[in-house]
Amino acid sequence: MKPLYRNLFLAVGVAAILVMLCTSDISYAEMWENVRRAGYWFPAVIVLWVFLYMANAWSWSVILNDGAVPKVSFWRVYKYTISGYALNYVTPVGLLGGEPYRIMELTPYVGASKAASSVILYAMMHIFSHFCFWSFSILLYLVLYARGMSAGMAVFLAVCSVFCGLGIYFFLKGYKHGLAMKALHLLSHIPGLKSRLRRFMETKGESIRNVDRQIAALHAQRRSTFYLSLLIEFGVRVAGCLEIQFILLILTDHVSFWNCVLIQAFTSLFANLFFFIPMGVGAREGGFALAVGGLSLAGAYGVYTSLIVRLRELIWTAIGLLLIKVGNKPAAPSR
Repeated sequence: MKPLYRNLFLAVGVAAILVMLCTSDISYAEMWENVRRAGYWFPAVIVLWVFLYMANAWSWSVILNDGAVPKVSFWRVYKYTISGYALNYVTPVGLLGGEPYRIMELTPYVGASKAASSVILYAMMHIFSHFCFWSFSILLYLVLYARGMSAGMAVFLAVCSVFCGLGIYFFLKGYKHGLAMKALHLLSHIPGLKSRLRRFMETKGESIRNVDRQIAALHAQRRSTFYLSLLIEFGVRVAGCLEIQFILLILTDHVSFWNCVLIQAFTSLFANLFFFIPMGVGAREGGFALAVGGLSLAGAYGVYTSLIVRLRELIWTAIGLLLIKVGNKPAAPSR
């Protein structure tokens, strides 16, 4: 990628962080007091994400290499994973930041078509694993709390079940037939994008169809790669619930890991409904408060947990943005 583009990505990320810090209604003294209160659990939360991002990179690397000799080292994929998520956190509508960055970084190594298909496939897998995680959490709630479930919660779970079912159906259809061209056709109906996207589809139509063929081939012909990547991503969703447990251990020892899974599932579902907000500001906090309330925990637990998670996100976002400028070596032209 040209240094100019890297600098633009970095500038957008830094600007977004500065805006969020300047508009935050929490003082720095209050932030520091909460970090001090967390003690050694706060570094544990930070270190946990070293391994969670490593698993994310493994999932993407499985798709990118697909049994072939790796053209991109695992540590470079790891770097692009962290930086890509950092850009997603600070960019409205999420995927408008990190995915273009990853494609542009990978193109010199594997070519534009392979870079685009691997990034799109991994983004699909990442989102698809969320739907699987939410579905798993609905079943988990029924196992743990079905007897005392209220009518309102039953309706809520029914709505969530329909939402997850539709999401899983949509992604399975996308894996079977490709998604890139359909997504561009859908976006072309947005005012202001119609003429530009249609020109792009006319000039790059064959390349886009090639991406769709690679997406369909992964699900149809390379099932082991597909399911391994999905299993890793699902495992990351479950292992990520340790973050909630680490934080809640600061406040109480009466919350089980499975309750932390439910808190994480409800919170991530709530935050993703407001995907257009950078870093889910406000939505994440509201999700935590509702989640702990639904499990009959003190509302203060949700507020404190959301604050520590927000601080962790800011730290890893800063790390990811710094990695955009670190370790960039010219790649040999792809064949």
